Amino acid sequence: MEGGDDMGALPSEGWLAAHPPPRRTALFPLGRVTGYTVDDWLKLPESGERIELIDGSFLVSPVPMGLHALCAGRLRTILEAAAEAAESELVVVETVNVRVGEDGLIPDVAIVPRDLVMSRMVVFPASEVLAVAEVVNPGSGNHWRDHEVKPAKYAKAGIEVFIRVELEGADIPWVEVLQLGRDGYEVVAHAKAGELLTLTEPFPTSFDPAGLLGA
Repeated sequence: MEGGDDMGALPSEGWLAAHPPPRRTALFPLGRVTGYTVDDWLKLPESGERIELIDGSFLVSPVPMGLHALCAGRLRTILEAAAEAAESELVVVETVNVRVGEDGLIPDVAIVPRDLVMSRMVVFPASEVLAVAEVVNPGSGNHWRDHEVKPAKYAKAGIEVFIRVELEGADIPWVEVLQLGRDGYEVVAHAKAGELLTLTEPFPTSFDPAGLLGA
């Protein structure tokens, strides 16, 4: 085959000089692991990674698995349809920046006022967020974050509704709805695949969790 001898050839020095390999951006240029602020978080370069600021440290999460993405996308679709049916001025968005006290969190789904989204706001204050949802990825670290750390911070910041979706175990998805009470979040509704889950806030809707996976 003609040209076969050149197919495995390495690029010449001249080509490499003209086309240097891209340099990976230093995500944490200060060279420390803690002591970061929300301002530091907002200055991070785009990297394609999901980076949250929790207790002064950055938590870098891998790209969510396909099942996680499917579930979050369908949850947003269901909630958005309910918002439109209620003629609400709220909209449902995925993976937006939320300032929660001194932390910078990125819920899988958030419900916020439409005018704030249209203003092209980069980070939403927790005081303007009506509800958040987290889809729990497998792994003890993810379970700890979505069961212990983030709900406590969302509750302290005054976000009224927290929705948690589990993708491990039997009859998944399992969905819990927690509402803010005097001592933090309290479970007000839950359902597994094949059952009906009903929400009343921030707008009414009912759905079978199986629909989150297209069932």
